[in-house]
Amino acid sequence: MLPTRKCLAAMAGFLLGTCAVLPAQADSANEQFISVLSFRVGPYGPAGTGIFGGFLDYLSYVDLKDGGVGGVKLTWEECETEYQAAKGVECYERLKTKSPSHGTMIHPVSTPISYALLEKTLADKVPLVMTGYGRTDAVDGRYFPWAFPLVTTYPMQSTAIVSFIAQKEKRDLKGKKIAYVYLDSAYGKENIRYLQAEAKTFGFELSLHPIAPPGNEQGAQWQEVRQSRADWVILWGFGVMNPTAMKAAAKVGFPRDHMIGSWWAGSEEDTVPAGDAAKGYLAATMTMPGKSALSNDVEKVVYGAGKGNLPDKTRIASVNHNRGLVIGLITVEAIRTAQKKFGKRPVTGEEVRWALEHLDIGEARLKELGAAGLMPAVKTSCLDHEGSGKIKIQQWDGTRWTLVSDWIEGNRALVHPLLEESAAAYAKEKGITPRDCSKES
Repeated sequence: MLPTRKCLAAMAGFLLGTCAVLPAQADSANEQFISVLSFRVGPYGPAGTGIFGGFLDYLSYVDLKDGGVGGVKLTWEECETEYQAAKGVECYERLKTKSPSHGTMIHPVSTPISYALLEKTLADKVPLVMTGYGRTDAVDGRYFPWAFPLVTTYPMQSTAIVSFIAQKEKRDLKGKKIAYVYLDSAYGKENIRYLQAEAKTFGFELSLHPIAPPGNEQGAQWQEVRQSRADWVILWGFGVMNPTAMKAAAKVGFPRDHMIGSWWAGSEEDTVPAGDAAKGYLAATMTMPGKSALSNDVEKVVYGAGKGNLPDKTRIASVNHNRGLVIGLITVEAIRTAQKKFGKRPVTGEEVRWALEHLDIGEARLKELGAAGLMPAVKTSCLDHEGSGKIKIQQWDGTRWTLVSDWIEGNRALVHPLLEESAAAYAKEKGITPRDCSKES
């Protein structure tokens, strides 16, 4: 194998399970090896190329600009999952053997793969990081010490969307009709309990419209939405489902400015293919759309050195690229936090786990990193593996995304007790004794 930083992009569609980055020797005396489970091909590949392009751009940026973290060089190896749970497990098992830290931490960027890896990462003592997705009751670190659904979870995001709708309806949702159009998978189903609780609390009528993956066929569901005379639609889609939904909504005459997607349904890869049918469409986001000081510097440092990880440079600072930058930023800040406590050297999975429970990426730190406004401030603890729970709402004007809200926090008072209840039930089923967070420091 050639010790290159990047495999040829053209090979990605043919050589599944191969790497995009091949370090000469993982976790040498002064290297921090990171496992990268990516999906650049398959039905969700358009989103994956942007997200993982941004993730690896940030790791490259830190190596090129700072020489790594605390003098420790970052190395990584990428394995193609196609967003499939079985391939995700295969990639994880392959890459965890590459370093003493078992890959430092794992970012599946996939709810199905996250569920498949939950018990494996626990046994292997590898932090499982799910930035804006994954198993949501893992916010409670007493029961899930190795799992981190960071920044925002699906129920916090969906209840924040309901809060935005309430603002538009002058705080009165009684009698309103909200249709939930969702991918019929763990990703889509997990929200139902929380939206039903919101409907009971605020008096709106909730209708459920599951879409079979990958989401090419939706005609019947949008006829149901039209016949129900829904006032708003919450779209919980991914990949091809999203532009298909916008076109289907246009066909039945449902206004896109009353249609709000999840952050998985709010990128250029979702709206551009829908053409005029996307104009006015709304979506949640946990990262700012467009350029930032950080993305500008990444372009200068990484792409200026000819080491960019996007197939198309024009996608720099696109929604998915920005999300990848945030995943990279969180990864590096966790390593940096671990080094502050344990020393400037390659850190172990256990040390990174401690750091992920002690993250404090505040506004001042974001400004130092050139990421002011790019993401919400995040502060975690043993009891809170989420650290924020906030989103913004953005709108597609036909050519670009613009923000139409400030940060909105989900309904924590409703969501977190239900998450705690779910976590406790899981622990009982698995025979897990909860940690005493008061003894954690």
